[in-house]
Amino acid sequence: MTETTDGAALVLFSGGQDSTVCLAWALARFPRVETVGFSYGQRHAVELDVRPVVRAKMAALDPAWATRLGDDHMVPLDGLGAIADTALTRETAIEIAADGLPTTFVPGRNLVFLAFAGALASRRGARHLVAGMCETDYSGYPDCRDDTIKAMQVALNLGMARRFVLHTPLMWIDKAATFALAAEIGGDPLVELLLEDTHTCYLGDRSQRHPWGYGCGTCPACRLRADGYSRWMSASR
Repeated sequence: MTETTDGAALVLFSGGQDSTVCLAWALARFPRVETVGFSYGQRHAVELDVRPVVRAKMAALDPAWATRLGDDHMVPLDGLGAIADTALTRETAIEIAADGLPTTFVPGRNLVFLAFAGALASRRGARHLVAGMCETDYSGYPDCRDDTIKAMQVALNLGMARRFVLHTPLMWIDKAATFALAAEIGGDPLVELLLEDTHTCYLGDRSQRHPWGYGCGTCPACRLRADGYSRWMSASR
């Protein structure tokens, strides 16, 4: 990994697989890395419970990472959950809606996240924002598209008179390649951390342990993770 000394990074960190790999990616590159999470009334709020555990275990994986890993910030965004009538904020079915988007799509979520992250990064002196959006192997969310992220970088820089750089290390790779990237950055210990401690399941189920980690096993997030893990394991043999 190529290290940079070009400022600090702020990672949008949910406690899930993708954001954890992004955190490892940032820790391998930047001299100071802080994290930000968002509580928006999500149905799978258990992800907020695993965040401090994952952060602590990440720091224990590498002495350099322990030195670089800085403060964590939790931002309450209850208003977003209050106005979002989706399967991630309500006890409703996870399916494809009439508009062709999954009912798990929370309109504006990533736009709001990036706006708040930019404001926080400005105060914390962090130039780089790192997030786990991906349009290669995802659920069809329009705010995960590369064009959206590029537009947000322009908007943040214009609106805050800053020179932020938005990094999306997973944008063009699928879930199998995400496992491979984790193995490349942190080896077997990081992969094991992903399996045992991160949370992806939309229903917040941590009662069932599968080879790929905890989850209901049937929601779209679980199916993507399970398929990616299976394909990565097959390619690794």
